[in-house]
Amino acid sequence: MLPYFFGLMYLFAVLLFVTITGTHADDECPVQLNPQRVIVKYGGPVSADCKTYVPHTGMGWEASEGAVPMSKDSLITWRVSELREWDIKPFCYINYNKTQCEVTLPVTIYKTPDSVSISTVNHNGPMMERNQYELQCDVLNVAPVQNLTVNWYKGQTLVNQTFFTDTIITPVSKTSKLQIRPDRADDGAQYWCEAKLELGEEGPRPPPNVTSEHLNVEVYYKPKHSSSTETISKTSEISLNCTVKANPAPTYSWSSKHLKETIDSPVLLSSTLSSGNYTCTATNSQGKDSKVFILTSTGRTTFWAIILSGVALAVVLIISYVIFKCNASPNSVI
Repeated sequence: MLPYFFGLMYLFAVLLFVTITGTHADDECPVQLNPQRVIVKYGGPVSADCKTYVPHTGMGWEASEGAVPMSKDSLITWRVSELREWDIKPFCYINYNKTQCEVTLPVTIYKTPDSVSISTVNHNGPMMERNQYELQCDVLNVAPVQNLTVNWYKGQTLVNQTFFTDTIITPVSKTSKLQIRPDRADDGAQYWCEAKLELGEEGPRPPPNVTSEHLNVEVYYKPKHSSSTETISKTSEISLNCTVKANPAPTYSWSSKHLKETIDSPVLLSSTLSSGNYTCTATNSQGKDSKVFILTSTGRTTFWAIILSGVALAVVLIISYVIFKCNASPNSVI
């Protein structure tokens, strides 16, 4: 009965161990790997332990690098100082109960890109407002590509992402493209891209990444005034300002029946301007836009204001006088 009892206890221990280590590739193999998955940079060091709690006749590590001969120890370590084997699949094996089983250690080897660069596709020089252009991000020699994300930024704002589904584990080069349609607000904007390796919770933190240089975007756009007309009251010193943003910088011209000479300045500054309309036109290679300044005379307005005020005062005085006379002569007949 006693040997039978110990046999049952041994079987229970094995089943308990298998339950605890049930995340392995082979749930019936009584070994435990620590860590259960390895993520290592290409050329970097790596190690993993294989442990068992059951009696055995030998256990070891089989691998193309760092193999460990069979040992009767209960803890053995697979170790490589510089891992350079891309398709390595190490496994720990154990001989027990007249059988042999093995558990494979998943290994992910990553490599950051040699370079990340940004460029425009089939275009050089300034971009024209509202035209469509294509930017390209080239990522050179990165692995594994299925963990690669290319992030596109305008300034500090994330504008797009590219993901890859390739299952190649060795380094490859990839290209990501971004379509843009710039407007005048994008003149001087900086675009750049980032290659990031998202390797999961077991991977390095923060995730490895390489960024490109910044691509400065120059946008050509025509002049556009905020309003088409502006009314200004004439004072001793008149300033009509037609300055407007545009790229390339615009030229200016003025037209009015009161002007006797050509003026190419964006500002008219004079005390001799007559009341009336003055039209300013701003022009560059992308187009033109005009604005009309309506100059009104404050003197004429003041004159009529004085006349009207005097008439109103006279009417009030006459009415007051009539009322006074009526009150002073109650018996008078009208």
